[in-house]
Amino acid sequence: MQACAAGQRVDFRSGHNALALIVQTELKLDPHSGVTVVCRSKRGDRLKILVWDGTGLVLTCKVLEQGSFAWPKVQDGTMRLSRAQFEALFEGLDWRRVMAQRVLTPTAAG
Repeated sequence: MQACAAGQRVDFRSGHNALALIVQTELKLDPHSGVTVVCRSKRGDRLKILVWDGTGLVLTCKVLEQGSFAWPKVQDGTMRLSRAQFEALFEGLDWRRVMAQRVLTPTAAG
């Protein structure tokens, strides 16, 4: 899974077609490639998640009842998240504290 978060806030009245257009024109990504794009609201308490599931675009919205999502300053317009970081972000946790560990591929079964 490749998750990509849009650095700029988006208009939360936008539907899946408008967000797909933003992904194409501003992020220079193919919204039909399977990439998961996460957008946040101005207040930071809402997320919109856009992903192509192979048959159509899926748009999910999450609203936190308290607090806001941890969102760093983004300089190049996007940030890439691992699956674990995305899941932490979606849960409302500070995803920046989630660190992936590299595991070496075994050379032989045994």
